[in-house]
Amino acid sequence: MLRIIRELVMIAMIIIAIIIVSERKSIRAVMELALFSLMFVSALFLLKAPDVALSAIVVGAILLGIFLYTIQEVEGLGDIW
Repeated sequence: MLRIIRELVMIAMIIIAIIIVSERKSIRAVMELALFSLMFVSALFLLKAPDVALSAIVVGAILLGIFLYTIQEVEGLGDIW
């Protein structure tokens, strides 16, 4: 059962990666990247690597903030939503 869940998570990661690459709007791509990061952390927990998963959570959160801040500054948007 756990093997099936791992395979479903991996397939979902592949699908999300394809969606991210084909996205035209940068804000949506960053949000989809956050979803990909969540799936990656889930995969790490399923592979019994919780220490690496916790590190991935921290790195993903920092990168998400940096990406959103950079998009806001580059596109000159006061409100990114």
